[in-house]
Parts: sequence; structure tokens; C-alpha cells
Amino acid sequence: MTPQLQEGQRVKLAADLRLAGTVVTTGASPEGEDTGVGSLALASGTTGTVERVDAPREREQSHEVREYVRLKALMDDFGHQMPPASRQQLQEQVASLEPGWIAHREHGPRVTVRVRLDNGFVLDDARADLFAPA
Repeated sequence: MTPQLQEGQRVKLAADLRLAGTVVTTGASPEGEDTGVGSLALASGTTGTVERVDAPREREQSHEVREYVRLKALMDDFGHQMPPASRQQLQEQVASLEPGWIAHREHGPRVTVRVRLDNGFVLDDARADLFAPA
């Protein structure tokens, strides 16, 4: 369950994090000579303050979920016009993809936050479920 976070609330990391990727100095272009690769580890329990809570948004859909939506719409719109064998095959495909669709819907929308950690680091667009009230 995702905690309900609010701006100004004190929070702590609920799990160890490892951030990895390209490191760019402020003002440098990503293609410039000032790029490198870096890694940073943050321990669970690291505290900070919520600066912003972003509106919930839908999670990215996997290929399986997109295919379920597409085939379900096809069946709903044109299933009654299909030959019985084709309709049966489509129903079987939809049924095989349904567990992935159900799991996707159960997760609900994703809430992200911007948190300024006490050590000076800022985590922006971070999943709210990575944090617990401090």
C-alpha cells in the first residue's frame, strides 16, 4: 500500500536504493566531455522532506496489457460478427492475457514525489512507495 504523503512531511527511505547512470555537470550538454558514469547508494532509513507530491498517473502498460486491451476491444466491437471458430480463438487469447490485466489494474495509479534528503540529495519523480513517514 502506498503511503499518503504530503508536502512538508518528514519521510525516510523504506529500502536501500542504488542509483546508477550518466552523470553530467550542471550546465553541460549530455553529449559534452563533462559526462561520466556514476553510482550512488542510499541506505534505508535516510530521512528527508517531501517537497512535492505529483498527481497520480497510470503505470506504463506492458506489451501483455496493451495486447489484452486491443483484443478485448476487438472482441467487444466485432465478436458478434465473427465466425464461431475465430470468436472462440479470440476469447481464448483474451482469457490467457486476463491475469496480467487484472494484476495491472490492482496496482492502481502510481504516485511520485520530490524529496530533499537531509544529506542534500534530491530524489525527483521517485515512487511514493519508496518512502515511509519518519
